Amino acid sequence: MVRKKKPKKINRIIGRSDKIDLPDMHLYDLDAKIDTGAYTSAIHCGNIRVEENGQGNVLKFILLDKKHPAYNKKKFEVTDFRKRIIKNSFGQAEERFIIKTAIVIFGQKFETEFSLSKRGNLKFPVLLGRKFLQKGRFMVEVTKYNLSYKAKNSKYENRDIVEKSQAVLDKEIGRSRATPGS
Repeated sequence: MVRKKKPKKINRIIGRSDKIDLPDMHLYDLDAKIDTGAYTSAIHCGNIRVEENGQGNVLKFILLDKKHPAYNKKKFEVTDFRKRIIKNSFGQAEERFIIKTAIVIFGQKFETEFSLSKRGNLKFPVLLGRKFLQKGRFMVEVTKYNLSYKAKNSKYENRDIVEKSQAVLDKEIGRSRATPGS
């Protein structure tokens, strides 16, 4: 007897682009491109370096750049990282650092991996790939955009209340992987 796989229940419809929050990084309403051709998600960053701190290696980096309106000048340090070979949009293999962090979209918090990449010359500082989209989370509707962002803004009239609530949630969870440095 051959068993048929149950179709995955799609959690949400997502458009070709949206605005996301990265609460561990203190970045909100970042433009993100939804890219079903990319396996791994990516985020624009610079000043990437690995340093030894006596207890192991620490990856240090700055997200975005001075040209980006959400640039917050914060330096981040993570100890939970790895390197992986990833093909860029031109099909060339390059070694990138991979980190895990939380993403908030449609009011839900997901843990996902991002490769640290130089995307400064591209329109979107964040790319969400198949690894994040799969598992029945989302179905992409290319004629739509900013569905999560529109839902968030219609639900919450005052942005300050949302940010304060997020800060309280972050404090309660108490597990920020990326901590701002000086």
